[in-house]
Amino acid sequence: MIQKTIKNFTQNPKNDILSGLTVALALVPEAVAFAFVAGVDPLIGLYGAFMMGIVTALFGGRPGMISGATGATAIVMVHLIQKGNEVGNALATPIDNLGLQWLFITLLIMGGIQILAGVFRLGKFVRLIPHPVMMGFVNGLAIVIFLSQLGFFKEKSEGVPTWMTGTDLFVMLALVILTMGIMFGLPKLTKKIPAALTAIVVVACVTIFGNIDASTVGSFIRDGGGAGLQGGLPTFQGQIFGVFDTLQGHWGLVISTAVILAAVGLIESLMTLNLVDEMTETRGSGNRECVAQGGANIINGLFGGMGGCAMIGQSIINVNSGGRGRLSGTVAAIALLCFVLFGAPLIEQIPIAALVGVMFMVVIGTFAWSSFRILNKIPLSDAIVLVAVSAITVWQDLAIAVIAGVIMSALVFAWKNAIRIRARKRIKDDGTKVYEIWGPLFFGSTTAFNAKFDVKNDPEKIEIDFMESKVTDHSGVEALRNLANKYVAHGKQIKFTHLSKDCKALLIKRNPEFDTIIEDNIDDPRYYVVTDIMDSEV
Repeated sequence: MIQKTIKNFTQNPKNDILSGLTVALALVPEAVAFAFVAGVDPLIGLYGAFMMGIVTALFGGRPGMISGATGATAIVMVHLIQKGNEVGNALATPIDNLGLQWLFITLLIMGGIQILAGVFRLGKFVRLIPHPVMMGFVNGLAIVIFLSQLGFFKEKSEGVPTWMTGTDLFVMLALVILTMGIMFGLPKLTKKIPAALTAIVVVACVTIFGNIDASTVGSFIRDGGGAGLQGGLPTFQGQIFGVFDTLQGHWGLVISTAVILAAVGLIESLMTLNLVDEMTETRGSGNRECVAQGGANIINGLFGGMGGCAMIGQSIINVNSGGRGRLSGTVAAIALLCFVLFGAPLIEQIPIAALVGVMFMVVIGTFAWSSFRILNKIPLSDAIVLVAVSAITVWQDLAIAVIAGVIMSALVFAWKNAIRIRARKRIKDDGTKVYEIWGPLFFGSTTAFNAKFDVKNDPEKIEIDFMESKVTDHSGVEALRNLANKYVAHGKQIKFTHLSKDCKALLIKRNPEFDTIIEDNIDDPRYYVVTDIMDSEV
């Protein structure tokens, strides 16, 4: 047990530490940018990234996975914060930043929901996500990361963001290309040092010692209205417990926002966990990750962070840089806090172009280029799901895309299985007509199942054999009950054979007289009907 704990914490301290530092540098502009999206101070985003990172690194379900403030959650927060500020300004005694206080309260509820998801073991449902949805999600995410970096190619002119032109654009492109070149070429020479960290350091030295005028982390923060990275330790936000009265009539907004944030956070985190599992050929715990994400968001609410979830881009940077243990995420979080406490002047000199170059390489590594090759080799329905999920991820957000993809895949699956049900017919020597059912009987196939029988013209004795079939849900059970009642109403004898025990129990529970028409067989199937537990609770 101790050996396994140590192995999870770090297998290669050098790689974990260096990759953690790389991730910390990449986290800075992301956390700041998402704070601006949400409409809060950059330090709130940095505190959120630190607290999310440290808690999930130590207690999460996936060593090496990075969490922090994310764009998916920031977008959901915007309306809540704006509404809270409006209410605060309209009070007889105005309250500054009331929207931020509402956000912290929302994070407490969000965290509680995520912890409950882990306690009730809902993390396992990530296994129900089909492969086309995963590929579409990865491709859509790569496009979203790429598009988000384009915002760094803008500069403010009289307060209005405009695209770079002339020398500024050429310098930006040159530094981005230099960063990408180092990240592409260095691993071919040596893999002992992380290429991303080396590229950031080299490009930073080129701009600092070459006295090149380029956009930096510091200038980016100031252009967004922030004062800088320098700050103290996160402090306990006890004042949030004094603003509950301002939520009168607004609890619906807070709770609905918390539910959406919890769902978005869990979907993105579990999808990231699944992706990192595939990259590292290991397996993490989805339920443990749910609990850790929830705990981290509660701490964010109590200590003034903006909350968040797993970050796919940073997780990929970490894994590709050699970060496999919990030490890498821990180093990233602590380094981020140290930047805020002690290293702000130095970190603010890092050119944005270096970080953009790193993210562009993440985009190239994340995009499933093989999807172009296989699009015409997979079923049309899977190809449509893959493209649709990619498009919805870019158009809306990750959570909506994944949910839509799963629903589309489920409907396709249900339709294909609905039309597969068959009934082979034969007559026994004693005149009994036997229907041998093949294929699953569930809500989608009940109509086709009912169409197989000719109740009016069938002989006096009917036998329906389910050796090659499976009744999977309550709709299937009801179809059997209704069919039996039709034959009985016509004065005919019907017998079911090779039904599972739970299916028999449900039929007899609804109609005790069915006990005489269900034949027990030694080779009866032992599968379970999905509504057995629900029916027993009613």
